[in-house]
Amino acid sequence: MFFPKETSWHRVLIDEFKAPYYLQLQNKVEEAFKQTPDRIFPPKPQIFKAFELCPWEDLRVVILGQDPYPTKGHAHGLCFSVATDVKPLPKSLNNIFKERTSDLDLSYLPDGNLEGWARQGVLLLNNVLTVREGEPDSHKNWGWEQFTDAVIQKIAAEKEHIVYILWGAKAQAKASWINESRNLILKAVHPSPLSAHRGFFGCRHFSKTNAYLQKLGTQEIQW
Repeated sequence: MFFPKETSWHRVLIDEFKAPYYLQLQNKVEEAFKQTPDRIFPPKPQIFKAFELCPWEDLRVVILGQDPYPTKGHAHGLCFSVATDVKPLPKSLNNIFKERTSDLDLSYLPDGNLEGWARQGVLLLNNVLTVREGEPDSHKNWGWEQFTDAVIQKIAAEKEHIVYILWGAKAQAKASWINESRNLILKAVHPSPLSAHRGFFGCRHFSKTNAYLQKLGTQEIQW
């Protein structure tokens, strides 16, 4: 069965892992890997990396993406993040780094691997967790959306004082389950080159997140 190795999420999501839709999803993904094992991304052991690097107890920030990069060697289980050796950076990630630099007056990170954010309690969650090489949205409507909807609903129901960073319409669609009076919801257009200049640049979500965490008396994220 597909589920995170990080056991803290088992308690939270156990009903999802047993649900008929999830078993059907699992079968579809298993069959895809069986047919073309080198063309489904990320590799099977990395599908749940977002959960494994950010245990339930440590969760402080949620960033929502769409689906994994469909380019071989890029996706490794964290939204917007790429494997350490990927050059050049995907355009959306490059725009995220531009905003980070502008917002916090920091130099670029040495690579596009965002595991350091995840280990500080940032859940870097895609809406869909797998994809076929060269075919964006190829695993859309397989059941991943229902699963990630359930993840956000669980977080919203059982936690408060979480920062939700929602970039783009698909991410913002999940905002209806979140109590804005008990959490911080930050919205902007998607950081893709097609939309970044329409409100992503200048959104200052990195500094706003840290200001909120500081107000709560908790450690800031080292972006």
